[in-house]
Amino acid sequence: MTRNIEAGGLILRLVVGLTFFIHGVAKFQGGIENIAGWFGTLGLPGFLAYIVASIELVGGIALILGLGTRIVSALFIVIMLVAIFTAKLSLGFLGNGQMAGYELDILLMAMSAYLLLNGSTMYSFDSLLSKKSQNKEIPI
Repeated sequence: MTRNIEAGGLILRLVVGLTFFIHGVAKFQGGIENIAGWFGTLGLPGFLAYIVASIELVGGIALILGLGTRIVSALFIVIMLVAIFTAKLSLGFLGNGQMAGYELDILLMAMSAYLLLNGSTMYSFDSLLSKKSQNKEIPI
């Protein structure tokens, strides 16, 4: 049973990591200056676009590798909460026919919450580093 739970955590970690990574890449490829301007129209400082895109890009890679899973997941939750309350809430759950609603944001937030609460050690650098630190002998 534990192996199945870990496999499920691995799947979530990979999917969430890949999704945020692709969103981060898209922000930089599409012109981060445009995203910064859009943040301004939402009442957010434009420099936050650089921070969000960087967290998505680097955090996505880290999550795929299983490095800092809980910390990265917490950052993703914050990003999703801000996205919902600044950009998506007025569109409704399913959107308005022209723009998507916040259904994907809630899913990504829920998956990130699972990873924050439970972690994901299967095939992760976190577990590899943890095993190395446990194997070190303490001199007496």
